[in-house]
Amino acid sequence: MRTIFDLLLTFMKIGFFTFGGGYAMLSVIEDNCVEKKKWITHDDMMNVTVIAESTPGPIAINCATFIGYRQAGILGSIAATVGIVLPSFAVILIISGFLDNFLEMEVVKSAFRGIKCAVGILIVSAAVTMIKKMKKKPFPIAVMVLSALAMLVTDLFSLGFSAITIIVFAALLGLSVFAVKRIRERRA
Repeated sequence: MRTIFDLLLTFMKIGFFTFGGGYAMLSVIEDNCVEKKKWITHDDMMNVTVIAESTPGPIAINCATFIGYRQAGILGSIAATVGIVLPSFAVILIISGFLDNFLEMEVVKSAFRGIKCAVGILIVSAAVTMIKKMKKKPFPIAVMVLSALAMLVTDLFSLGFSAITIIVFAALLGLSVFAVKRIRERRA
């Protein structure tokens, strides 16, 4: 029961003090769950991030659900998921109930401009951490560089395909390399 309560509180703290959505939360989730609490390894975090990004739903919620399940089964996944969702839900409920023109207030607009900058830094921090800890093998590096270039070209030239296309292509490429290796191993 103590683990479930710890999951709930940890993810509530992450949900309450992290702005900018799932990608901004990744570095905070990693700091808390990998570095401080040692609930999962960095490799687990990398894998869960890839899976959470590829499955329906917000990435931070998917990560929380996985980590909660890994620590305490179904009850742990429920506690972690509720923990990460509850703060945002409560804040939005309070704002919508009391302030009709909340986003039109100058002080709020100014705060959100500052928050946007911080969110960008959190996202870059998560990416840099993942890149640093990534296994330095030619294939993962090539996929990372090609994916980054594809996203850059897509954004610069306003091409009409999404990041999902790049994710699917990278997954198919990874599966193809795996299949070729498996065939070579069987022949040897």
